[in-house]
Amino acid sequence: MKLYIKQKIFSWNDKFSVYDVNGEERYFVEGEFFSWGKKLHVYDTLQREAAFIRQELLTFLPKFIVSIDGQDIAEIVKEFTFFKPRYRIDGLGWEIDGDFWDHDYEITKNGIPIVRISKEWFTWGDCYELDIESSEDEIVALAVVLAIDCVLEAQRN
Repeated sequence: MKLYIKQKIFSWNDKFSVYDVNGEERYFVEGEFFSWGKKLHVYDTLQREAAFIRQELLTFLPKFIVSIDGQDIAEIVKEFTFFKPRYRIDGLGWEIDGDFWDHDYEITKNGIPIVRISKEWFTWGDCYELDIESSEDEIVALAVVLAIDCVLEAQRN
C-alpha cells in the first residue's frame, strides 16, 4: 500500500494531506500553531483523530511521542552521533536505517520491512512516498514517519 504526503511549502503552521495511490485523500494533518513544542494531529476522512504526535520538551536531543487512541505507542529519539544522523524508535520494536537528509530510508522489524520512505524530487513543496507493507501498520507507520520528519525539522531549527 502506498501513501503520499504532500506538504504545502508556504504554510504558517503545518497543514497538509496524505493521499493514496489513486490521488484520494486518506488523512489530513494539522499542527497546533500556538503551543509549547510541536504538535501534529492526524485525522481520517471522517475528521476523527487517528494519531497524535507531540514533542517532548526539555530534552537534550529532539524527542517525539506518537499516540493512538490516547495511548503512547512509540517514542522517536535522535541519538547523539557526530557524522551520520541516527534515530531510535522505542515501543514498537522497529528499527530505522537509511539516508534521512535525502528522505530515503526504511523501517523494519526483525529485518522484515514495515515501510519504505522516499522523497519525490522536482515537486513544489515536499512530497514523500510511503510504501507500507501491511495495511495493519498504516496509521502507525504514517505517524512514525511524520514524527521522524518533525525530529529532522527540529534539528534544522
